[in-house]
Amino acid sequence: MAIIKPFECVRPEASVADRVAALPYDVYNRKEACEEVKREPLSFLKIDRAETQFDDSVDTYAPEVYAKAKELLETAIADGTYITDSDKAYYIYALTMDGRTQTGIVACASIDDYQNNVIKKHENTRADKEIDRITHVDTLSAPTGPIFLAYRANEVIRECVAKTKATSSLYDFTSPDGIRHQVWKMGDAELVAKVAEAFAGIEAVYIADGHHRAASAVKVGLKRREANPEYTGDEEFNFFLSVLFPDEELMILPYNRVVKDLNGYTEESFMEAVKEKFDVEESANAVQPAKKSEVGMYLGGKWYKLTAHSELLSDDPVDGLDVAVLQNNVLAPMLGIEDPKTDKRIDFVGGIRGLGELERRCKEDCVLAFSMYATSIGELFDVADAGLSMLPKSTWFEPKLRSGIFIHKI
Repeated sequence: MAIIKPFECVRPEASVADRVAALPYDVYNRKEACEEVKREPLSFLKIDRAETQFDDSVDTYAPEVYAKAKELLETAIADGTYITDSDKAYYIYALTMDGRTQTGIVACASIDDYQNNVIKKHENTRADKEIDRITHVDTLSAPTGPIFLAYRANEVIRECVAKTKATSSLYDFTSPDGIRHQVWKMGDAELVAKVAEAFAGIEAVYIADGHHRAASAVKVGLKRREANPEYTGDEEFNFFLSVLFPDEELMILPYNRVVKDLNGYTEESFMEAVKEKFDVEESANAVQPAKKSEVGMYLGGKWYKLTAHSELLSDDPVDGLDVAVLQNNVLAPMLGIEDPKTDKRIDFVGGIRGLGELERRCKEDCVLAFSMYATSIGELFDVADAGLSMLPKSTWFEPKLRSGIFIHKI
C-alpha cells in the first residue's frame, strides 16, 4: 500500500513560472550552471546551485553556499516570486515532447514506504553523492527537486487526472528546449480522496529517476525524527516531493556507450573477437537498434549491426538487459572495462543526443561507440521487484522534470 498524500505547495507566481522552471541541478557542471543563471536570473537553478552566486574561489560545497540558497528561497517567497497555497492538494504535471505527452501527479511520498520497499529502487546510491543534497534539503527545509516515480496504470487515477485536466491550467509554457509544461491543481476533495485511496491499493511504486535525491530526502526525514522523538508520523519531514507517472505513458531512451581505446586490439582483431559472440552486418547508415539483442557499433568510421548469439541471452532481470549483454560479453572480457562506473576509458551518451554525437566523439576522443536498444519500463519494474540493481547508465528518461515549479516545505 503506497501512501501518496496531497500537500501545501509553494509554487511560482504564474507570470514567472516559465522563467523560474529549471532543469535538475545535476545536469550542469559549475560553469554551465553559472552561464544558465546569467542567461535567466530568475531560474531556480540559482537556488539549487547557489555556488553560481560566488566566484570560483568559493568551494561548491562551502557552508555559505547552502546559506545563500536558503536566503534566495526566502527572498523569492517574500517578494512574491513564489506563492504558497494554503490548502492541501495534488497537482497534475504534463510534459509534451515531440508530440508525446506524459502526465504525472505531484504529491508527497512516504519515507516509511521508501524504507519498507513499497517504493522500489533499481540503482545503488553513493553516500558521497548524497551529502550535498542532504545539506541542501536540510538547510532549506525543502526537498526542492521532485523524485520521478512510476506506477502501474490505474483506471481510477486515470479518470481523476482527466477530470482535472479538463479545468483551467495554472501554467502552460514551453521551455527553451521545446518541452511544453502544463500544470493543473487537483483541489477537489472528492478527487483527492479517490486518488489517495487508489494509491493505497497499489502494492508498489518505483523510482524511475532520482535515486540520490530520494535517498537524501529520506535521510533528512530520519535525521529530523531523531531530533523530534515525539514525532507522530504526520509531520511534513516524513514525506518527500514526487511526481508519479503511469507506466503506459513513459518512454525510456537508450543510454549509449563510447570507449577510448581497444585495449590492445587492432580494429581487425577486435572485429574478429566480436564475431565470436555476435552476428555482424555492416550498415551504410547509422544503426539505431530496432529490437532487443541488437546493438549498433561504430568502429573505424563505419557502422555495424550486431545481433547477440542466443547463448548470450538470459532470463535474469539484470543479465537479460541489453546493456548487461554488452558489458558481460564485450566491455569486460574484451576491453577490460570491469567497472563501468569508475573506469575512465568509457563514457556514456544519453540517447537524446542522437547517433551523430557518437560519431563526433569517435572523431574527438574515442575510437569505438555502441548504440543501445532502450531498456523498457517493464524491465525496470522486473529488476526492482527482484530487489536487484541495474548496471550504471541503463536508462535515460526524457523529458526531464523541472525543478522550482513545486516546492514542499518540511
